[in-house]
Amino acid sequence: MKEAYLAIDFGGGSGRVIAGFTSEGELRLDTIYRFQNRQVRMGGHIYWDFLSLFEDMKKGIRMAAEKGYRIQSIGIDTWGVDFGLIDRAGNLLGNPVCYRDPRTEGMPEEVFKRVDPQEHYAVAGTQVMAINTLFQLYAMKRENNVLLDVADRLLFMPDLFSYFLTGVANNEYSIASTSELMDIEARTWNWELIRRLGLPERLFGDIVMPGERRGILKPEVCEEIGVDYEVPVIAVASHDTASAVYAVPPAEDGACTAFLSSGTWSLLGVVTDRPILTEEARLNGFTNEGGAEGKICFLQNITGLWILQKLMGAWAEEGLCTDYGVLLADAEAAQIASVIDVDDAMFVSPVSMADAVSAYCRQSGQQVPQSQGEFVKCVLLSLGERYRKGIEGLNRLLPRPVEKLQIIGGGSQNGYLNRITAAATGLQVAAGPVEATAIGNIRAQMELVR
Repeated sequence: MKEAYLAIDFGGGSGRVIAGFTSEGELRLDTIYRFQNRQVRMGGHIYWDFLSLFEDMKKGIRMAAEKGYRIQSIGIDTWGVDFGLIDRAGNLLGNPVCYRDPRTEGMPEEVFKRVDPQEHYAVAGTQVMAINTLFQLYAMKRENNVLLDVADRLLFMPDLFSYFLTGVANNEYSIASTSELMDIEARTWNWELIRRLGLPERLFGDIVMPGERRGILKPEVCEEIGVDYEVPVIAVASHDTASAVYAVPPAEDGACTAFLSSGTWSLLGVVTDRPILTEEARLNGFTNEGGAEGKICFLQNITGLWILQKLMGAWAEEGLCTDYGVLLADAEAAQIASVIDVDDAMFVSPVSMADAVSAYCRQSGQQVPQSQGEFVKCVLLSLGERYRKGIEGLNRLLPRPVEKLQIIGGGSQNGYLNRITAAATGLQVAAGPVEATAIGNIRAQMELVR
């Protein structure tokens, strides 16, 4: 049997089980299983289908074992901020609500009636976004949601998957740092804030660091997946961005290199040893998120390829072209220069993304896209412009300016967007690795385990 480490990588649209092993001194990847992740609208809310995701995860692990891999360990990473609640008996209290749910509208304004934003940032170091866990929980409190009364523990998405594999409940550092509820410098919960907002303190558990063992697969899970040996679950940098950043190769020439994790979200920033908690960082919308080796990913959360993904989904339903090669060629040839603010709230979860883009262009006095190629070019030009602003913001806060940009993740395959980004930022742009999240996940299992 070939020894392998399993990366379980959940993104906003899909999940993957990937085996990683060394061959001739190099890390090799074998994608075992891909599956859909979907958002379900029901009763005025948007949920994740956790039960299906958990079943798909087990199926992928079982397929790896059936393929002849002896599983050395498992690491799980997901998107940030979302969570599930479990009761004292360990039961899941409903499907986790998606961060795109409208319940958090207006919540930041409500919280900052009680909390000074400057003092808050000096502790949390988090870019204020209505989707953050802080505002999700405050929305639940304001509506007297009964789940807060009966819940015993809050588990972020990777924590939740790990819990139902191992029976051990804890919160991993990098994913907890997306909540806006941590003291980012002390790497502990911000208990003063939690108490001030009246959130149940019992919800927040032990924080574990990347490389720590979370637990071992429960006997019944081992039986389901067909293994008769102990399989540990390791706390990797379980926010998918943090895992992806851990895969970024260091600049050989010592140049100041920023990363751009390109997918549904774009995460643009640099790795630092300490958080940057200045007022200028707050005003420029930067966040300090935990990373592997206890480092900080100092970054901006930017709406990434989400807008294009929604357009593509609608075009598929309409029977229109969804071939990226064709659409990107049409975009390059398109004569349109319209630019939208990709972070505008109107693009968070519209019924029709094409209508939202058209409305923005119309309201701002710009040419309204008509063809698919024009829509694609508008979105990509808008991303390039947003990245330019992000680099300018970084340069105002760093001791030396950014010289190179490493684009990682699935979006790094979009050569046209990479060229737009290089032209907009004036930086040397390098692309890859595409599978950065899985590589960083597996590296943490191989290198950081204590």
